[in-house]
Amino acid sequence: MIQAGLESFSHSVIQSVDARLGQLLSPENSHPADQLYQAMNYATLNGGKRVRPLLCFASAHLFDEFALENEAILAPACALEMMHAYSLIHDDLPAMDNDDLRRGKPTVHKQFDEATAILAGDALQTLAFEILTRAKNIKANQKIALVQLLADGAGAKGMAGGQMIDLQAVGEQPDLNRLMQMHAMKTGALICASVLMGATAAGCEDKNQLAILKNYAENIGLAFQIKDDILDCTTDTQILGKKQGADAERHKPSYVSILGLEGAREKLQEAHLHAKDSLASFPNSFFLAQLADYIVERSH
Repeated sequence: MIQAGLESFSHSVIQSVDARLGQLLSPENSHPADQLYQAMNYATLNGGKRVRPLLCFASAHLFDEFALENEAILAPACALEMMHAYSLIHDDLPAMDNDDLRRGKPTVHKQFDEATAILAGDALQTLAFEILTRAKNIKANQKIALVQLLADGAGAKGMAGGQMIDLQAVGEQPDLNRLMQMHAMKTGALICASVLMGATAAGCEDKNQLAILKNYAENIGLAFQIKDDILDCTTDTQILGKKQGADAERHKPSYVSILGLEGAREKLQEAHLHAKDSLASFPNSFFLAQLADYIVERSH
């Protein structure tokens, strides 16, 4: 449950991000690739918790108390959500996880077709970088830093590489360190990018402060994945928005399969505590701290 102090902030962020995404994903009249835009819109605007844009804005708020009104923060927030949407489209494909449901609705390849889904993911990924390069009110050196952070989080050393390891791990039972490395890339890397991009867009260049924020992000990324694994085996399909128990059915390793349910819950609380402790040097870290609470307390 989102705490009262975070509710207004979250509402403002989600409203701003969704409005901008709607503008960016609306094709011109009689556009020859209209179905592609429809699929991109469907994937990006069919719900979602907007965790990455929220982390981006909350991190920016450490350095700019008016971050919610800062157009420079909206660009990376939207780019992050587009990159996330692309990853979900491709994760759901028959060649990957072969899922039929996402956020309680048919996945993109089910709603449209497989070819459209692949192209929609490709187009969202490239549009994410285009948004950053065309953004107003962001200095050239900041744009370069933002593009690099997003590329690192999404590429072979980040999300895509983690997905490859995940696919290779099906049917195996890796040790805890290997599992943590896989998810640090697959899930954690884009969460790290979200936090660091928010700070960077707000003008932070202090390496020590960025290192502290990276530590926060790594721990909250770990907590996010552990919570997903717990929900996968404890929450029914209707609430979860995707098939319950899908990971176990595919024999995919998880924190629950390695540590057991109680062990996973203990690991979750440990990561949560480390994330919040890392914020001690930031007096204005209210939103980041409450987002950490939300990530571990959410029900879906």
